[in-house]
Amino acid sequence: MNSPGGTKLPAKRPGSSPSGGGSGAFSFLPPLLDYFLQYLAAERRLAANTLAAYQADLDSFFAFLASRCTSSAFAIDDISPEDLRAYLEHCHRRGIASRSSARRVSALRSFFRFLHRENLIAHDPSALLDLPKPGRPLPKVLTVSEVNRLLVPPAQPTPLALRNHAMLHLLYASGLRVSELVKLPVSGVNQAGHLRVLGKGSKERLIPFGQAAGQALAAYITQARPRLLKKRRSDMLFVTARGGAMTRLRFWQIIRECARLNGITKLISPHILRHSFATHLLEHGADLRAVQMMLGHADIATTQIYTHVDAARLKAVHSKFHPRG
Repeated sequence: MNSPGGTKLPAKRPGSSPSGGGSGAFSFLPPLLDYFLQYLAAERRLAANTLAAYQADLDSFFAFLASRCTSSAFAIDDISPEDLRAYLEHCHRRGIASRSSARRVSALRSFFRFLHRENLIAHDPSALLDLPKPGRPLPKVLTVSEVNRLLVPPAQPTPLALRNHAMLHLLYASGLRVSELVKLPVSGVNQAGHLRVLGKGSKERLIPFGQAAGQALAAYITQARPRLLKKRRSDMLFVTARGGAMTRLRFWQIIRECARLNGITKLISPHILRHSFATHLLEHGADLRAVQMMLGHADIATTQIYTHVDAARLKAVHSKFHPRG
């Protein structure tokens, strides 16, 4: 398939059909969606998880559109702003959160703008679509006391306990994303106390970590990791009981189990430790730009959410202790 501008589009995906929901509902959709996802991967260098989210959001819209389409000759240019608004109303009736709806609008806008720019559609049906930005909730964080309880050394220093202790220590010490933690190679740690991390968009950054995390990491590398690997080899720093690569899901299970064992009743996740890392740094006087660099945020506005966390904490302190608060 060729675009009007002469751009060669990929062939339709194997197994796709003009019937059914999502990307297989319309014969025109699979090659256009493939072309868009290839653009996101090659030009914008988005991660695989982000690409999957884009595809899921677009599949959701086109499945909805297929459910109300009565014409067998429906074409991409037949999509109207009313179709998009009807989809958002459908999402609202299903109880989908405003933030999720805003994300879906963003995916649709990106898709149709791309097609219009590539001369694959005559008009952009999302051009006038306006959705108020949802209020951004403040990130949930642990208190310093709760972090200290979470990072108590294991009573029984088994290989798995030492591994879990090192992973938790390193996550709080560096503010890594969970995907960055589980994909961290052995070569990403140097003796000077820095991590070399490949983050979103394949952007590399250098993050320091403290002495406590360094000690937990050294105990894991010297005492536990060789016993987990046995005779196997792996480039990954953190490995499973069978010597395989750690997964995001497995670490989610580990952090919740460790929280339960240490008497923390909050439902915590790896991202809460990342939020706690940033919030505690700013509370103790760290520079916002430095925190941005360590977190790997492309825009400092993303990091500024943590200043609101600190402001909320100060307001609570003022209300509690000021005589006329």
